[in-house]
Amino acid sequence: MTGRAEVAIVGLGAAGSAAALTLARRGRRVIGFDRFHPPHIHGSTHGRSRIIREAYYESPAYVPLVRRAYELWHDLERDSGRTLLTQTGGLMLGPAGGELVDGARRSAELHGIPWELLDAAAVRRRFPAFRPDADAVAVLEQRAGFLDPEACVESCLTLAAGAGATLRFDTLVDRWERTGDGIRLHTTGGTVECNRLILAAGAWMGGLMGGTPLPLTVTRQVMYWFRPKEGVPHFGAGKLPVFIWEWEAGRMIYGFPDHGAGFKVARHHEGPTVNANVADRSVSPAEIAEMREILRRCFPEADGEPVDAATCLYTNTPDHHFVLGAHPDEPRVILASPCSGHGFKFASAIGEVLADLATTGQSSFDLSPFSPRRFG
Repeated sequence: MTGRAEVAIVGLGAAGSAAALTLARRGRRVIGFDRFHPPHIHGSTHGRSRIIREAYYESPAYVPLVRRAYELWHDLERDSGRTLLTQTGGLMLGPAGGELVDGARRSAELHGIPWELLDAAAVRRRFPAFRPDADAVAVLEQRAGFLDPEACVESCLTLAAGAGATLRFDTLVDRWERTGDGIRLHTTGGTVECNRLILAAGAWMGGLMGGTPLPLTVTRQVMYWFRPKEGVPHFGAGKLPVFIWEWEAGRMIYGFPDHGAGFKVARHHEGPTVNANVADRSVSPAEIAEMREILRRCFPEADGEPVDAATCLYTNTPDHHFVLGAHPDEPRVILASPCSGHGFKFASAIGEVLADLATTGQSSFDLSPFSPRRFG
């Protein structure tokens, strides 16, 4: 690329890679930067699997966005020739009246999503891996499943480059500043001028806000893979749905069937606050032992050999909802989705939203719940 970019993107993970692809296919002059070489293990866009689900307990406002995301993930599968989405069904399990089950029911009913309500006995009968308490209930939806995050990002970036996007990996963007008619980026590879800027830097977002910080916190989360006990068939593909389980009031775990790497399980939130630049990437024996205690209660037959463990970073807002919209002090800068640990499934649609905001200033979706201005 020579000359000035129409749109620059900082961060080429889930949202940034999808935005680069959308803009490049629209014929826009787009340049993207990432401090690492995505897909990588340093942020939030890795771990072999990410849940996609439709009966969204966090808020019904997300359902139109995730429905568009399903369409775009299927398009990306077609265009890349890769399998990116695996449907397993999804189980939202917890106490009746709890945040998880009630929220999933509300979204399903409001948006006409097919679902079933299962009591604890029905959960144990249909999915013998689970050991819920007798008073637990579950919402089961059929379209849920998981995405391959590394393959999704790699596919977006490959296709974006093929459509004309300039992608600069291992390049740190230190800061940006206003110019008379645009934005200037200062990077380790020099300065770049652009008309519009999309900030999709995930756990590094706080350092790029240009003097108007958002109330973001970064937490370190651990994902675990276990080999179920020998001869136990309940955890394989076709036997186990993806799930979120409110196993104690306000405490959740989530997980995936074993599709070759082991049964994956992790706690949702509860991780310590960290600095993304110095976060501990190792997983201690004590952390593995803590997860095994949860397995013994919830999935006793999964308490086999630990296969792997890895960290990822959640970038959290106080209300755990996304940030999508113009910078409060600079409308030419678009802020993109610090997603509080539940954003990957939306990335294909968020990329489209960001492209719209960067070129027309508008989106067909109601983004008011995600406004950066809501924090004051």
